[in-house]
Amino acid sequence: MKRANKLFVFAALTVGALVSVLAPRASAQTGSISGTILDLNAKPWFGLTVEAVSDQGAKQDAKTDAEGKYSIRGLRPGVYDVTVVSFPPPNEKQPKYQMAKVRVPAGEDVKADANFKDILAKQGAASQEQAKKQEEEQKKFQGMKAHYEAGVGFLNQATQAKTDLAKTPADQRDAKKQEVKDLSDKAVTEFEAAKAAAGEKDTNLHIIWARLGDAYDADGRTDDAANAYKQAIALKPSADYYNNLGGILGRAGKIDEAMAAYSKSAELNPTGAAQAYRNAGITMYNANKMKEAVEPLKKATELDPKNAQAWYLLGAALVGSMEYKQVGSKLEVVVQPGTVEAYQKAAELDPSGPYGQQAKQGLEALQQLAPGIDTKIKKKKS
Repeated sequence: MKRANKLFVFAALTVGALVSVLAPRASAQTGSISGTILDLNAKPWFGLTVEAVSDQGAKQDAKTDAEGKYSIRGLRPGVYDVTVVSFPPPNEKQPKYQMAKVRVPAGEDVKADANFKDILAKQGAASQEQAKKQEEEQKKFQGMKAHYEAGVGFLNQATQAKTDLAKTPADQRDAKKQEVKDLSDKAVTEFEAAKAAAGEKDTNLHIIWARLGDAYDADGRTDDAANAYKQAIALKPSADYYNNLGGILGRAGKIDEAMAAYSKSAELNPTGAAQAYRNAGITMYNANKMKEAVEPLKKATELDPKNAQAWYLLGAALVGSMEYKQVGSKLEVVVQPGTVEAYQKAAELDPSGPYGQQAKQGLEALQQLAPGIDTKIKKKKS
């Protein structure tokens, strides 16, 4: 029996030895991360907790010793984020600091060091650079704003001078025209300076382009005005910008382009489309295209039935597109349907104003051209 027991023990030892030989060594399958961390005075920082998180989410950590050294062992091969996750007093409120992202091969030790004196110096330099950049941008913005506000001031003065020109005595008109020119030139100069100061990515740039377009228009530079509004539209397509572009193109005689701009304005802002159609009608009216003016003015009155100007212009456009027929030896006027009603509506909505008065004159002229037409103005309902 003793011999049998000895044989059993020997067999067990033999099997154990075989298992030991056949089992892979852990050190050959894992790696490690180690390093030294120095404090704000470049001295070893004791008691920091350093954590390594793999790209699979596995976490391991270690603390720095009296020499500031740490070592995180037994890491499977992979990519790790190495972060200081906690600091000892009196820096315990210090936020986490990511030291590095490293790849750990099998059986190797990867170094990840940190010197917080150098880190703080770099952060300080970066903060100073950021502050300097912000200060420069603020100065640039203030310069742009100053030029823009000056441009608005000159443009408003030019607009008022242009309005006053209509009431200026003939012998003073040349001087008033020169005043409009001088103020418009100053507005253009200021808006161009504002545009240069704004930069390509400034969110206010579309507004500057639009006001520059207004200044060019006041200065009589129609092509420049249209191009400026196109630049504004490229940055921010808006119904107002298309509407203003239509007016500029219309005054330049580019009727088809103006109509396209008005159409786009109405498309972008259906609730405000009445203004776009009204301006389209005015553009056609001023171009002496009476028949073409009728349709947009009808749309304007349908969308905004309380606008006296639109009703008057519709009546005038219908009068301008009247036809005549030969009756015996006489030519008789063929009054277009809706002409009288348009004038009556304008007179009803604006009884004492300019459109109402012109509408009444239009009705009187119709009565003379076509006797028997009922041109009685309906009383406005209370």
